[in-house]
Amino acid sequence: MTGRLWTTRVAALVLLLLLLLVVVRLPWAGDLGIHAATVERLRHSLLDPGNPLVDADTPSPYYSPWTVLLGCVAKVTGVSVFVVLRLGALVALGVLVTGVWRYVRVLSARPAAPALALLCLLLLWGTAQFAWSGFLGLHSLALTVAYPSVFALGLAFHLWAWLSRPSGWGVWLGCGVLWAVILLVHQFSGVVASLGALAVVCAGRAGRTEWGRLGAGSALGAVVLWAWPYYDFFALLGAGDGMDAVHRSLYRDLFGRYWLVLVGVAALGARWWRDRRDVLVLFFVLGAVVFLTGGVSGHWSWGRVLPAALIPAQLAVALEVVEAGRRAVRAAWACVLGAALAVGAWGQVGTLGYVVERGVLPGVVEERYREPWTGYHWITPWVRYGDVVMAKEFPARQIPAYGAYTVAPGYPDFFLPDEGGRVAAVRAFFAEEAVGAVRRGIAREYGVRWVVDRGDRFRGAEGLRPVARGPGGEVLYEVVW
Repeated sequence: MTGRLWTTRVAALVLLLLLLLVVVRLPWAGDLGIHAATVERLRHSLLDPGNPLVDADTPSPYYSPWTVLLGCVAKVTGVSVFVVLRLGALVALGVLVTGVWRYVRVLSARPAAPALALLCLLLLWGTAQFAWSGFLGLHSLALTVAYPSVFALGLAFHLWAWLSRPSGWGVWLGCGVLWAVILLVHQFSGVVASLGALAVVCAGRAGRTEWGRLGAGSALGAVVLWAWPYYDFFALLGAGDGMDAVHRSLYRDLFGRYWLVLVGVAALGARWWRDRRDVLVLFFVLGAVVFLTGGVSGHWSWGRVLPAALIPAQLAVALEVVEAGRRAVRAAWACVLGAALAVGAWGQVGTLGYVVERGVLPGVVEERYREPWTGYHWITPWVRYGDVVMAKEFPARQIPAYGAYTVAPGYPDFFLPDEGGRVAAVRAFFAEEAVGAVRRGIAREYGVRWVVDRGDRFRGAEGLRPVARGPGGEVLYEVVW
């Protein structure tokens, strides 16, 4: 085994070890609250969990095959929902790594290719810190490793690997079911998986037999989507406009976040020159077209498809290093990629802060550390499962993780018919000019038992009694009307 192969594999193992240590600490960030809340609802009622965030009997796209499985684990074992999420993160990380390994082995027989591809997927991004579910940068993955998107993307790599091999009816039908499961687990990653699958089929110059099997597999997948009992998958097709505002930021600072991927785009150009129907080139074009169309049309939620352009570019440059023509050409690619990976690693070095105490990091590294959320464990001695808490949007994203409900969901909820009224009620409750009678009426309408607010604005307010103070100056009030 050459020294370069050893170096590549050791580097990949170091990053995987870092992610495993991250799982142990499981930093609070982003959507972790809603995923914890989803598992908590399923633990209490697998068949009729209701809305995961508010006290309403509505379906939710967060009830996927993956979270239902985690809910079953939580129900059977009785362990904390955060322990279950850690176990799920370990499984998802394993599925992702083995999926990358399998798909890259389809594209190249070189021993160093899978480990180098994994390094590119984790480090070949930009120098501006960026984290979003479904994006595989090291910093992003460290904060989202317990999210369903990681499991869905891992399954996507396995799907592409299976579709790339000649196979019979059974495999095609199985791929149809797997495609449906990916879409149910994480819809945005499901779109990425679909574009990748389409690229595989088109690059393979499928004949009439293959297209027939593809149609049968797709039809079976559609049946699985239709039959899923926890929510109407096809109703989500009309939910895009309501998600645009929250995704506007995906089209900002594109160069700072992704400029190192340009190395991969150059590699795609080399692959296109050799083969006009190269699978990674087709995959990149499909993803780039959808992403650019979303930006031009103002459908910002389409920005979630960007991994469909990033992943093939990252894989392409890894493959050029091990397969491109003469040794001198490969050496040139290796030098360029090595420099890019070093810059990318420095851009994401703040990830170290999630596995060691911030104070022991060097100053230049500490500056890149992103403080995770502290959570709301401090309210649990008083707030019980099923209690309704009045809180603004930011705490409303975390509080349901501990079993409580909030008046308005912390995230857009397509299936909640009175979402607008709930948001308005929260705004009216916290308005500076609101009088006691208004707040009392809102509290009674939604069954509010507790209020969480930052600062002492409600000190001495009618009907509210302070019972606990949390980090950052937040106060828990009991409703005593």
